[in-house]
This record gives sequence, structure tokens and C-alpha cells, in this order.
Amino acid sequence: MKTAVEKAANEHGEPHWFVARRLAAIDAMQDLALPEVQRYDYHRWPLMDNLTLNWHRSDKTLASDIPVAKDRIRFVQVGQTTVEVDLPDELDDQGVILTDIFSAFREHPRLTEKYFMDKVTKANENKLTAYHEAFLNSGVFLYVPKGVEIKQPIEAYLIQDSTVKQPMVSHVLVIAEEDSKFSFIQHLNTKGDETNSASCMVEVLSRANSTVHFSSVDELGAHTYSFLHRRALLSRNSRFDWAIGVVNDQNTLGDFTSQLKGEGAHSESKVIAVTTGNQSNGINNRVVNIGKHTVANISQRGVLLEKSELVFNGIGDIIHGASGANAEQENRVLMMSDQAHGDANPILLIDENDVIAGHAASVGQVDQNQLYYLMSRGIDKELAQRLVIRGFLGPVLEDIPLPEVRQEMIDVIERKLEDGQHFK
Repeated sequence: MKTAVEKAANEHGEPHWFVARRLAAIDAMQDLALPEVQRYDYHRWPLMDNLTLNWHRSDKTLASDIPVAKDRIRFVQVGQTTVEVDLPDELDDQGVILTDIFSAFREHPRLTEKYFMDKVTKANENKLTAYHEAFLNSGVFLYVPKGVEIKQPIEAYLIQDSTVKQPMVSHVLVIAEEDSKFSFIQHLNTKGDETNSASCMVEVLSRANSTVHFSSVDELGAHTYSFLHRRALLSRNSRFDWAIGVVNDQNTLGDFTSQLKGEGAHSESKVIAVTTGNQSNGINNRVVNIGKHTVANISQRGVLLEKSELVFNGIGDIIHGASGANAEQENRVLMMSDQAHGDANPILLIDENDVIAGHAASVGQVDQNQLYYLMSRGIDKELAQRLVIRGFLGPVLEDIPLPEVRQEMIDVIERKLEDGQHFK
């Protein structure tokens, strides 16, 4: 296996430092365990079903349904093929870098060798992270220099090419230097009906006084078992927020973490998940207060239809020495079927006295009074249910900065809810 991977990586023109990391990750995979998710079992999923590295040029027309828009900062990738990179000249002149991950390895080794799966996430954390580094085949790199403020959101469309049998192993690496400010929006989608796995990782390094908002619309296909690993490392007085909609059509393992290392750092982590059919989702959403006077909040809302399963683990971890820290969380699950299984598990790990920490968790059915009120106004039951659900999910939806993306999220949720209501 190592010989074949090394040969494929060298033919791809990858730098020696990254080829060496691939080979080390293959060795590490042999001894590492899968990550543990409390009250959730995914160990038989085919998340590492293809232990080969090869290259395929995808049909660019698979991205033809992406809305045409002028004056947008945008990166589009289908499979391993970069279709479009739109970065205004004025941002390029200021030193902003937006490119595919392998071009970044070759052209910006000073940044990528130092930060890729080293400062924020380690390849040897578990078997899935090691697999990710060993068989990486796509992704995007964003670098925003010190003091640069980008008012327009940066969008990345990452499309899994499942017209062929090949896993999606995609990496997003974002470096926000001191005093920078911007929003990043990721769109995950699938084209094609082949059964494939997806390992999608995000690493964000937020330097002192930076402000970053990360949104993602996860809409991977019905034949894609996915591992979504997202992590941010926050420095002094930085602000980093997640707003994530997990609306994939197949089983999903999610692992989202904000590490507040610098004093005064602040993070808001908001997640929506909708499960339908026989689908199963397990999501760990973790905040780690390391620095003094850090603030980290979790808000998760999930909706379950038919025979699906959803487990939310909200984890607030306050490290010894993080005096003055504040970690609050809210995990709420709405059951739309008596055949579904939902868990909302708040977990507090506190090793410091001078802190504030709290949690709220609920699992319940839709409010029948709200349904009755809407139906008494002539609205049919299915539409009334969707309206109630949209109100339930509103606190996360309203945190998406771009109106068009907010509407995209609403449309995706509406489609998934309609499909779930008609599931047999």
C-alpha cells in the first residue's frame, strides 16, 4: 500500500514533506483506534472503504447548477478538479490566498507545512484522522493576512464526484492572521449515485483579535457515509463562530471543536441536524476553554422523522487554569415520529473553580397547540409541521450571514422534511 501511495503522490507532483506525512499516517493507522462518540455506535460504517490513492479528472459540468453570480469571492471544486477560483485583484494585492490545497502545498510551503494537520488537528489523533492525511485527494486553502477585512463572504463549493468509485477526502485549511475579519461559507454536495465515503476536514487558525464566521451547508448524497471533522484554534481576543446545517441524506459522524487557547477568546457553535428515513447521525460538538476569561457557547437543534436516529453530544471542557471562563450549552431535539430515536446529551468537564457553566437539554414532540393553531387557519398538517420546525430551527438559521445561503439552507431543509414526511 505504501509503495502505491508514494508512487501516486510523486506522480501528482506533491512536495517531499507531504509525501513523507502520507506514509507516516499509513503506519499510524495500523495502531490507532476509531474515535469514540458517547452513546453512539458507527464502527461498522464503510468510512475507510478505499485504501488507494489515484487521480481522476471530473466533468466540470457537474457544477453547472451552481448559481451564476457576479462579484462573488468563490472557489468551486468537483472531485479533484478545480473549476473556478474568483478572488478580486484588490484582495490578491493585499496578500489574500485562495487556492486548492495541493497548489498551496507546492506554492506556499512556509504556511502549509507548518499548519496543515499540525497546530489545530493532529493526524495521529485517531484512525480516521490518520486515514484523512494518508489518502487526501482534494480541498481548499485560504489565507487572510494581518489587518485585512473582507466584507463579502468567501464561498467554497466542494462537490463529491460519485459518478466514479472514489472516496472524497477533502481538507479546508483557513489561516486568519491578527486583526483580520471575514466570513467563510462551505457548500458540500454530491453528484452521482456510486456508493462512496467522504472524509471532510476543516482546520481554522484564528490569530489574535481576528473575527471569523464559518457556515456550512452539508448536503452529501444518499450513498455517501461521511465523517465531518471541523476544528478551530482561537488566540487572544479572537472571535470564531460555527453555523452548520447537517442535512446529508446518509449516515453522518460529526466532530466539531472550538479550542479557546488565548485569553478573552469567544466562540459560538450552532448546529442544525435533520434526519429522515433510516438515517443515523452522531454529532460531538465540543468547546474547550483553555485561556482565561474565554466564552464558549453551544446551541444544537435537531429534527427527526420516521425511523431515523440522531445523537447530540454537547461537550463543555474547562481546563485547569481557565479562570473566568464561561461555557453554556443548549441541545434540543424535536421528534416527529414515535419510531425515531433521539438523544441530547450535555456533558460538562470542569477543572477550575472560578467559572460559569450551564446546560439545557430536551427531547420532545412538536407542540400540538401550535399545530392546531396553524391548521385552524386552513393550513394542511404537513405544511403546518414544517412551519413549526422552521421556527424551532430559527435561532441557528438567522446566524448565517449571507441571505442567499440562508435561503439555500431553508430550501434544503424543506426538501428533506418533505421527503421525510412521505417516507414509507
